[in-house]
This record gives sequence, structure tokens and C-alpha cells, in this order.
Amino acid sequence: MSEPLVIVFDVNETLSDMGPLGEAFVQVGAPRELAKLWFATLLRDGFALTASGGKESFAAIGADALRTVLAAEGISGSLDTAVERVMAAMQNLSLHPDVPDGIRALAAAGHRLVTLTNGAAANTDRLLAAGGIRGNFELLLSVEDAPAWKPAKAAYEYAATSSGGDPSGMLLVAVHPWDIHGAAKAGLRTAWINRTGARYPSYFQSPDVTISALPELPAVLAARA
Repeated sequence: MSEPLVIVFDVNETLSDMGPLGEAFVQVGAPRELAKLWFATLLRDGFALTASGGKESFAAIGADALRTVLAAEGISGSLDTAVERVMAAMQNLSLHPDVPDGIRALAAAGHRLVTLTNGAAANTDRLLAAGGIRGNFELLLSVEDAPAWKPAKAAYEYAATSSGGDPSGMLLVAVHPWDIHGAAKAGLRTAWINRTGARYPSYFQSPDVTISALPELPAVLAARA
């Protein structure tokens, strides 16, 4: 891979550790595992809107989907308060432990770093600032300013236009195979972070690079330069 690259990072779960979100569900009287169902529901409905030509903010879909799954769980207490509590927790996540060192090494290698999230750019800014790596990023992009959510091609094209790069000189880094697939179909190169040893779905386009932690990426890119 030619250097330097414009490296585009997904944010939710890729940079942010969503594991503690389960505790917020417990605190409102719901099972910890409901966090994963909620997030999957949020993405499903966002993708459905994108596929049908619509669009809504991550926060709006998230709050409504949360209200639905919590109501189905039959939690006691105020549903409004529970929704507010979980959404606040979502906005105050921390970075995965492997992220800061990996980001600093990629920046030191001369790569241009940007983010592209289906969420809000303000949340990305808060996350990166709290983790001490905000200054390593050139742009914090959100699909709220793009024609469509990822994994629609238009989202990645928006990132290319915003960064002044060509898709062929860009690398999408994500933990989500659907994001890897979408970026690959849009002409970007891809790196999949597989922190859990998961199996990559055979129906998605395979990533160009697979790593188990972000600090592995700089050496891989340097070897392929």
C-alpha cells in the first residue's frame, strides 16, 4: 500500500469501547445483553432508511429504538428517564485500550487520519479529546453531512471529497464487516480489526488487512509500501 494513506476510521465499537454500555442497561433495570440487541436494532433501522432513500439521525433512531426495546422488556420506572440515561452513557464512552498507541503510531508514520461515523461528529470529538488523541485527526466526519449512512457508497465518497483524497488512496479501518464491505465496494482499501477472534462473513468482500489490535497496523502498512 502506498504511503501516506488517508486512513478513515469508523468510530462506534471500532474506536469506542461499547462494552460498558451494558452497565447502563442494568442500571435502568434491563438485562446487560439488551445493549447488543438495541445497537443492532438501531443499525438495522438506519440501514433500512438508507436503502429506501430516507435518512434520520443516529440519536433519533437510537432513542426511538431504545424506547421500543426497553418497553418490550417491561422495565419499572420512567421510560423517558431510562432512555435518557442510556443515551447519555452512549455519548460518554471511552476508547478501546489499543487505540491511543495505534493512532499515535499511524500519525507518526505520516498518515492522514480522519473519522467517518454514522453517529454525531460532536460525540467523536468528545471521545477522542478525552482519550488524548484528538490532535492526531485532521477531520471528524459524520454521515449527518453526507447523502446517506454507511455502508452506502455515497457516504465513503463524501469522506473522499471532504479529505481531498481519491478512494484508491484511502483505507477504511473498522470492526464491522458490513462497513468493510461497503468501503471496498466504494473503492477504498480496508483493514478489519478483529479483537474477538470472530469469523468474517463469507458473503462480504474480504478485508485487505486483518489485525487483532490497532498497534499492529503501522507495521503492516509499512511492509506493504
